[in-house]
Amino acid sequence: MRLILLGPPGAGKGTQAKVLMDANNIPQLSTGDMLRAAVKAETPVGLKAKDIMARGDLVPDAVVNQIVADRIDMADCARGFILDGFPRTVAQAEALDSLLAERGLALDAVVELQVDEEALAARVENRAAESGGEVRADDTVEALRHRLKVYREQTAPLIDHYRATGKLVSVDGMQAIDDVSAQIADILASEGSQAQVAG
Repeated sequence: MRLILLGPPGAGKGTQAKVLMDANNIPQLSTGDMLRAAVKAETPVGLKAKDIMARGDLVPDAVVNQIVADRIDMADCARGFILDGFPRTVAQAEALDSLLAERGLALDAVVELQVDEEALAARVENRAAESGGEVRADDTVEALRHRLKVYREQTAPLIDHYRATGKLVSVDGMQAIDDVSAQIADILASEGSQAQVAG
């Protein structure tokens, strides 16, 4: 099972990825984790990324794409994987399509967690109130609104990209966590049975 989880910051992608990992015994591939692991392992592409990050520059697509390619070639991804935080742009999505095709692989589904942005902002405000106002600098309403803006500009176009491929499935991310998990499981079960019929 090869999946992408899509959705704005705070949509619950990390939570749902953990549920899917445990249920399917497949790894969650986070771009940040993959970059750090490649740097630590001092792979050729990891060393390249290390130099770029040391300068404070953004790691270019070509380097990120190679790190993803190296990661999905590892033994623990043989049964599948969940991508969280990659692809972030349509260009990265097209590169992912190519590298999967080169390996005779394909995505099973792209799960979009749909959420209400104002409700997300209210959640952050509630967390701040419950903690007595002591919150991380990146966990404020202002920080959330900035991250949502970046998501809309860079990543939201992926929704149309994957809808056009027929891989996109959308789930109401505002439901209770268990309800979201159950809906995703139902969708993937029906997608899997359709794939078997098609195959």
